[in-house]
Amino acid sequence: MGFLHLPYILAFLTLLLAASHAVLSPELYWKSSLPNTPIPKAVSDLLQPADFGEDKSTSVNVGKGSGVNVNTGKGNSGGGTHVTVGKGPGVRVNTGKPGKRTNVGVGKGGVSVSTGHKGRPVYVGVHPGKDPFNYLYAASETQLHEDPNVALFFLEKDVHPGAKINLHFTKSSNRATFLPRQVAASIPFSSNKLPEILTKFSVTPQSEEADMIKETLNECDSPSVKGEEKYCATSLESMIDFSTFKLGKDVQVLSTEVEKETGVQTYTVTRVEKKTSGEKSVACHKQKYAYAVFYCHATQTTETYLVSMEGADGVKAKAVAVCHTDTAAWNPRHLAFQVLKVKPGTVPVCHFLPEDHIVWIPNKKSA
Repeated sequence: MGFLHLPYILAFLTLLLAASHAVLSPELYWKSSLPNTPIPKAVSDLLQPADFGEDKSTSVNVGKGSGVNVNTGKGNSGGGTHVTVGKGPGVRVNTGKPGKRTNVGVGKGGVSVSTGHKGRPVYVGVHPGKDPFNYLYAASETQLHEDPNVALFFLEKDVHPGAKINLHFTKSSNRATFLPRQVAASIPFSSNKLPEILTKFSVTPQSEEADMIKETLNECDSPSVKGEEKYCATSLESMIDFSTFKLGKDVQVLSTEVEKETGVQTYTVTRVEKKTSGEKSVACHKQKYAYAVFYCHATQTTETYLVSMEGADGVKAKAVAVCHTDTAAWNPRHLAFQVLKVKPGTVPVCHFLPEDHIVWIPNKKSA
């Protein structure tokens, strides 16, 4: 319980081993690679606190005292991340603003996590069913009736100004952040390394967390759907490299944004903007893992829309929608077909992207 916060430990313990090597932060790598492309909220939310702030330096002090102290973040504001490694039972990590911080203790007994946000759980158990955005998998009966992603699927003809849709935009309970590429690359990431990975994250085999890790690794190791090129990005830098290799650097990066989290309600569509039609795009879906991992797939058989809508309570949302025009190679028992009552390869199948998923599209060329 709490492996979603282990990235802080892994990242800074790696710094202890290689403190003398300068590492370009994920945020700076984005800005150097994509200077004309704003960072979408779905990405900025997953950057470690030290990636934002006036002072982005990291100091490592090794003394004869209790051990090693690492400070990184906004100077002396108290909003950074602090790691202390001493002679005690393990590692203590504090991250966040005073009074609103997450405390992670790693000792001989495993990992414990507490958070300063009252009423907001650090980790919420999620049914380890098949990812609805992996189109080779069939949906289970449980997923069909309980998965909140069911409401995200629709037919292209059903979304237009004035249309009313029942939706529940929720914040993911998976708050795992990006690791720098150098750190992520040093950690095994393959289903045949599962025992080693579980040991590294102090995750008990046969636990719910272990099932989630196993599911993500299996999905990343599985073959691509015909007509798509897939890639599991274990860092923001690797996601940037994959997406720009497929699309070039003149891109837009879109994510769904909602003013605030609400319950299920009726949204009225106010505007539909078609962003792409037949051009290659890259969609990246956040996976359940110990640090931020995205399942990305590049295809030319999609259309991308930005749908503006307003909820019954006045909450406004801009939702990214992707319509797949060729679903012939999808599993006939995929969640979308069961929800929409259509067959593979017959009509375009569309879905809204959750708030922590993103889509990369080429900028439209001016006439």
